[in-house]
Amino acid sequence: MTDTAQTTEDLVDVDPYDDGSFPQFRFRKAPQGLATRRQLRAMGLRPGGQEPAAQLIWRRGARTAWLYRIDLALPRRTPTLAQERALDRAMAARQTCPACRRRYRYCLPLKTLGTCLECHDGTPADPSDYTVPPTHTLAA
Repeated sequence: MTDTAQTTEDLVDVDPYDDGSFPQFRFRKAPQGLATRRQLRAMGLRPGGQEPAAQLIWRRGARTAWLYRIDLALPRRTPTLAQERALDRAMAARQTCPACRRRYRYCLPLKTLGTCLECHDGTPADPSDYTVPPTHTLAA
């Protein structure tokens, strides 16, 4: 075997950016002052461009989450009225049946069925699950 030839036993997976100092904590063992993105959102905060401070590990390493410092987090930004309108239009497209024009409180299976269940196979829908579109009448 030559000096340039390597066997698979000689190869080692090395991350040049990991010096082993990045803190990792088990589930429910993270210190105070660190939170996941979801926990920050529940507090009305966002990471705000900061790098993760640590990593949370559970299920024997199968699940992980980044932890951020709460003291460096910024307040959540509120969407503008135009952004809220655009989001509502996008959700309306996923929640409105093209046949009966009812808007449901959940997304419809439009890719597979094409309509709501009531229009597709007659399964009755609970009236509290949808809103009926207003009828446009012109005043005389």
